[in-house]
Amino acid sequence: MAILINVFVALHIIGIAALLGGFLTQVKAMGPGTARFVPAMLHGALTMLITGVALVGLNQADDRTVNNIKIGVKLLILVVILALVYVRRDEERAGRGEFAAVGGLTVANIFIATLWT
Repeated sequence: MAILINVFVALHIIGIAALLGGFLTQVKAMGPGTARFVPAMLHGALTMLITGVALVGLNQADDRTVNNIKIGVKLLILVVILALVYVRRDEERAGRGEFAAVGGLTVANIFIATLWT
């Protein structure tokens, strides 16, 4: 079970890397207002959602304690990110505020995952 959990943790990290990487590739375009939500951001967020749910289930099945409040906060943030990215995925330009919100929420999710014990 530990190997399976570690595989899903690795996939979860790949998802966050795709989401954050997609954001960082567009940061320079925020200045002139031409930033857009790239497919990597949507795919990364979906990967995070699927692997995160799997990780909670696997950890509970392995009788490990899961901080449900932390998971709930992270899930809420991820749902907001997904909603913003999904709704505006086909548009040529994303608003500066919503684009910055996705980046800020992504970084917040990383810090919650690593610092909340």
